[in-house]
Amino acid sequence: MNARRTDLTQARTPRGFADRGAAELAATRAMADRIRETYELWGFEEVETPFFEYTDALGKFLPDQDRPNAGVFSLQDDDEQWMSLRYDLTAPLARHVAENFQKLAKPYRSYRFGPVFRNEKPGPGRFRQFLQFDADIVGAPSVSADAEMCMMMADALEAVGVKRGDYVIKVNNRKILDGVMEAIGLGGEENAGRRLTVLRAIDKLDRLGPDGVRALLGDGRKDESGDFTKGAGLDEAGAARVLSILEAKRSTNAETAEALAAEFAATPVGAKGATELKAIADLLAAAGYDGRVSVDPSVVRGLEYYTGPVYEAELTFQIAGDDGKPIQFGSVGGGGRYDGLVGRFMAENTPATGFSIGVSRLQAALRALKGETAEASTGPVVVLAFDRDRIGDSMALAARLRAAGIKAEAYLGGSGMKAQMKYADRRKSPCVVIQGSDERDKGEVTLKDLVEGAKAAAAIADRAEWTESRPAQVTVPEARLVEEVQAILARHR
Repeated sequence: MNARRTDLTQARTPRGFADRGAAELAATRAMADRIRETYELWGFEEVETPFFEYTDALGKFLPDQDRPNAGVFSLQDDDEQWMSLRYDLTAPLARHVAENFQKLAKPYRSYRFGPVFRNEKPGPGRFRQFLQFDADIVGAPSVSADAEMCMMMADALEAVGVKRGDYVIKVNNRKILDGVMEAIGLGGEENAGRRLTVLRAIDKLDRLGPDGVRALLGDGRKDESGDFTKGAGLDEAGAARVLSILEAKRSTNAETAEALAAEFAATPVGAKGATELKAIADLLAAAGYDGRVSVDPSVVRGLEYYTGPVYEAELTFQIAGDDGKPIQFGSVGGGGRYDGLVGRFMAENTPATGFSIGVSRLQAALRALKGETAEASTGPVVVLAFDRDRIGDSMALAARLRAAGIKAEAYLGGSGMKAQMKYADRRKSPCVVIQGSDERDKGEVTLKDLVEGAKAAAAIADRAEWTESRPAQVTVPEARLVEEVQAILARHR
């Protein structure tokens, strides 16, 4: 008897990370292709930046300031410089533009797709690695670029299958809130931390409601678990003034922009924000995007680097929550203008605006919308190894199928026919190819349609009937292999 090994390494996935199987990857690839086509239709070109950036290039705009390492995964290189895994795709773009500024045609329209990393506490649905799909315009100072980003975001959602009416792109301007905070005494660099707390409080409106936001604007809030979050420390009048922004929403974009201008233009920065929003509302109306894109003062975005218009893609349809009650799916992406980010690397600021789509969240939304689970795409045709000493013949048949553009493989394991059929089922193979010595001598192959076979098997009462019917199985001349397999695939496409 062999002794049991005691030196085995435990197989485990790091906390906050996950493996992704064929079904999810196929869905991601299909969705990414549709988004990519939309971006390129609008004249954007793809660029890829490294996973790692020098930590100082990421700057102070980090996603989790409460953790000692500022929310990023970092390491020190052999030259003693610190590098960090990128936490979004925007900061690397700013570095790329600054480094290649003279080479790029400006305005520079680009998109990026790939994983980002957050060194945050993981939890249900909260991962430390996830996919983003970004698009940005760098070098366009006019809010027409912001309006265009909102329009393109709407087109991208429709391209992946979200119907008009099941989403809305909300747009606001951070300058309006900046003007209010200046008016209540939160201007200046010394109040940067409190301003960020205000932003993050309003950003939680959908989840916490007005009362929860009011608590975070004041002394703070204790959640259901008993954890306390310190607030911005505003008095009642200051909190009420901030919350009054949310009351400016009207039935049309033009009316909302006018209400914001009338109520929040007391400071120069607030007046500029209201003027920019009115310009965006006019552009949306002219391009026919009213209803798809909505001026909404509740949108602020939680990152500090936004300097003007901010926008968010929200899905408006309802799904059943864990308790069975209907809930709205919510945000699947957002962005805004960040005119100061590229300027960190250059003598002059460079205007920029862009947005990011949360790929995994959008995929989950599409499955919920269509009532589907993540199904793998059809697997390859499997050529069974009927005679182990003639595996070369099986490989030759598979090669003929591949030459015709059909996914195919020869079975290379050591199991018998029953196990080979189970293997083909698990591979989601549409059909298998069988060629024993009898078929080979006659110049024939037997094709078994596994999809039709499964349907027939469900309707057959006993083994005798199964044996007699041989469902979904046909023997054809070997010369017709490709043609017959193509016919089976066409039946199930």
